[in-house]
Parts: sequence; structure tokens; C-alpha cells
Amino acid sequence: MKKMQIFEPTMCCSTGVCGVSVDPELLRISTVLNTLKKNGVVVERFNLSNSPMEFVNNKLINDYINVKGVEGLPATVIDDVIVLTGRYPNNEELMNLLGVQVSLLNAQPKVIKASHKRTGGC
Repeated sequence: MKKMQIFEPTMCCSTGVCGVSVDPELLRISTVLNTLKKNGVVVERFNLSNSPMEFVNNKLINDYINVKGVEGLPATVIDDVIVLTGRYPNNEELMNLLGVQVSLLNAQPKVIKASHKRTGGC
């Protein structure tokens, strides 16, 4: 099975899905990646603020950032090859890149009731 890594710019937390105003694209990619992981697909996600050493230790990404800068993130890597930069792959692209069936994403998501209680952070 293919291994996918997504290298993201600096975010407030590991997914960027926190705070009052959540970016719908970050919510989508988080949901899709969680579904893939639950179904045995190897997916790793790194953002510059939480995992800076992953950027330093990965020669491919380090070289990419030295040329394009962090403005070129996110960068999607499949089996040590950068396959997409500057945006997240859409659902169809993800399935094609990983070689998995689109039906994997058709499962009904769990409904989670949001709490309005403030916790003081992400």
C-alpha cells in the first residue's frame, strides 16, 4: 500500500481545525484523512509549528521549501515523491493517488454534538 504524507504550513494545532472560524478545507481534509487512517491507509500529516524536525529531516521537503518557501505548502508526498503542492488534494485525487476506492469515503460520518464550553485553547 502507498504511504502518503502531507506537509503543511504553520497552524495553531496539529489539524488547524480549532478556534472560532474553522477553514472548511481543513475540516474536509481532516475528516477524509481520519477516515483513511481508520481503514488502514498509511497517512501522516505534519505542520511546521508542531513538527518542525520532520521538515528538516525530510530532504525532499527541505529542498522544496528552500526553493519555493513555506508559501508553497501544503505539499503532498506519495512514496517519497511530491505529487501536489500549494493546495490539498480533493477527495477524488486522494483516492487516485492512494489507489483506494472512492466508496471508502461514502460511509456515514458520526454526528458529534459540539460543546459550547470554552476550554481556553485548541
